Amino acid sequence: MKAIVRQQYGGPEQLRVTEVPDPVVGLDEVLVRVKAFGINRAEQYFRQGQWGEVAAISGIECAGEVVSDPSSKLLAGQRVFALMGGMGRSRSGSYAELVTVPAGNVVPIRSALSWSALAAIPESYATAWSCLFDNLALRRGDTVLVRGATSALGLAALNLAAYTQAHVVATVRRADRVSVARENGAAVVLIEGDGMSDALRDLAPVGVDAVLDLVGTGTMLESLRLTRRGGRVCVAGFLGGHGPIAQFDPLQHLPSGRHLSFFGSAFVYGTAEYPLTDVPFQRIVDLVEAGELRAEPAQVFAFDDIQRAHCMLDAGTAGGKMVVEGALAA
Repeated sequence: MKAIVRQQYGGPEQLRVTEVPDPVVGLDEVLVRVKAFGINRAEQYFRQGQWGEVAAISGIECAGEVVSDPSSKLLAGQRVFALMGGMGRSRSGSYAELVTVPAGNVVPIRSALSWSALAAIPESYATAWSCLFDNLALRRGDTVLVRGATSALGLAALNLAAYTQAHVVATVRRADRVSVARENGAAVVLIEGDGMSDALRDLAPVGVDAVLDLVGTGTMLESLRLTRRGGRVCVAGFLGGHGPIAQFDPLQHLPSGRHLSFFGSAFVYGTAEYPLTDVPFQRIVDLVEAGELRAEPAQVFAFDDIQRAHCMLDAGTAGGKMVVEGALAA
């Protein structure tokens, strides 16, 4: 089969389309024909060697069809999402024509959406769902701040929060992204930087109910200070980097009565603690199909154009979810 194989750790030029043996499906696995896959920040870290030794074939998610399921729970040709379960990290991932995936990380779906449209959904919407409704316990009427709102995960979070009828506030780094945040559900959009916290205090004098912080450790402490007593902050991304907080001191840095959590989807989905059945994938797909949620990819690339996709990933210029069509997408 064709696969995109990392030659060594480094830049996008290390990703090359190569012929490799077809994978052999094992017990408690499903063999999936990859029709399209999303591009994720984790795959940049894999390629650069930032997460240690990882599989040469990257990719943490895909949309595709079942080729073989030894358990017979899924039928050949059935449409599925496959995500996480060590894909691209401890085992070969979805940057290939075929991929074997732990059975607990494969979700059957029904949809008439195109493969590229489907591939924009699984990782971003699953992670946004868990962050908003598990870690942040978001409810109708809550005020939620999404920092890093026009990333792929941020856009999914805006859509879900707005659909829940929360009051959604977004932050973006550039003025030209304000309209994108509004189109995806933000009632108020603020520019990150000096003055942002004062503007938010004018909107929510006692603090917001929840913050989904996708910027990272550089903004985490400020996010805690922007919440009300009993409010929650979930860190689930590192768009601004993930270096340590210098001379961190809980006594000085943490405001009392606020709740801080982290969600790392690449490490937990499919485990006994985080089964994928917790995420209503079919409902999300139905809402996308009905136009209630937006999930169209910002950029779509051909399989052999993977280097250009990763160049855009490195530059941070995608403007949302990037999707690569599989080598056998038709």
